[in-house]
Amino acid sequence: MNKLKIIVTGLIGQYPLGGVTWDYIQYALGLKLMGHDVYYFEDTGQWPYNPVEGGVAKDCAFNVEYLGSVMDRFGLGDRWAYHFPWQSQWFGLTDRKRQAVVHSSDMLINVSGTLAHPEHYRRIPRLVYIDSDPVFTQVKLARGQNDFRRMVDMHDVHFSFGEHLSDAVPATGLEWRPTRQPVVLSEWQPENTAGTAFTTVMNWTSYKPLEFNGRVYAQKDVEFERFIDLPGMVPETTLEIAVNTGKTRRTPRGLLSQKGWHVVHPDDVCPHIDSYRTYIRSSRAEWSVAKNGYVVGQSGWFSCRSACYLAAGRPVVVQDTGFSKVLPTGTGIVPFFTLQEAIDGIRDVESRYDIHRKAARDIAEQYFDSSLVLAQLLEVSMASATGNTATTRTS
Repeated sequence: MNKLKIIVTGLIGQYPLGGVTWDYIQYALGLKLMGHDVYYFEDTGQWPYNPVEGGVAKDCAFNVEYLGSVMDRFGLGDRWAYHFPWQSQWFGLTDRKRQAVVHSSDMLINVSGTLAHPEHYRRIPRLVYIDSDPVFTQVKLARGQNDFRRMVDMHDVHFSFGEHLSDAVPATGLEWRPTRQPVVLSEWQPENTAGTAFTTVMNWTSYKPLEFNGRVYAQKDVEFERFIDLPGMVPETTLEIAVNTGKTRRTPRGLLSQKGWHVVHPDDVCPHIDSYRTYIRSSRAEWSVAKNGYVVGQSGWFSCRSACYLAAGRPVVVQDTGFSKVLPTGTGIVPFFTLQEAIDGIRDVESRYDIHRKAARDIAEQYFDSSLVLAQLLEVSMASATGNTATTRTS
């Protein structure tokens, strides 16, 4: 494919946290390593979060400094722009350069729908929407959330981490092309030695449950409660969760500890881009539930975080959201639905650890390598511009 000028959007400055940073930087870095002319923009229309202050920032100084340091680190120091809504201030690129980039770009990839006003970028020939929150995205559209619908409809092509949307996902009238998290494998070289704990990094709740046609699509707290007794059933294995305090429902840290979970806070163990990667690479494996909405919708969603565990050569024992229909499972990725399946999965990883560890990295190389994921994304996006057909799922 010819070299393209591409703008990537994200939330690196908005939420300057380790896991969030990896979610978005791997798009920009992956495209850069493929030889494309890449810029990174944040234009969310929202005031940013400041982890030092523990809430909405009073200004954007911390966030801009953080974003600039990340961009410098990955060779994009002169290729980013950040919009702070107060008095419509822009940081990074000069106004003239930013406008020139918008006017000359071939494509904008709106990852997670983070761009507040895609219509401001409509002169770019291809606007691409990446739905990283499947099921919830489709429910919001089906519920008639008009502002959200207008934003999504502004794009030319729509991708979703929901690679296998089931009939439990409401129809939206849009074609959802399958994609997944790109992982820059060179950034996730496995460590030779592994830790002793099965870990994960999670939000207890991210937002309120959604309801549509009598069906509720809830958060991780609902699913986790089904497995809360798991530590007592695998006493030979340490199960650790790096979990926040919960956004809409408070995390029951005392109860979790009483049940045998080793409970830590992400701000303590993996707040930054390097500590997040170290936390994953020093784990033995991952064990995690998914959002209840993902489980109900059986969309094929697979966690960005779990993809990084795989790349680091760490097997994952994770709740099945339909991904077993599109990814190899049983070794490296061990899915579960029931408590007994979770127990069996952990024991199998422990008994065949070296085999699972190798399979984990192999799966990352075959299915999540940024050069493969992004090449397909670009090919489908550009093909749709000429009216060529591509694999789609209308929902």
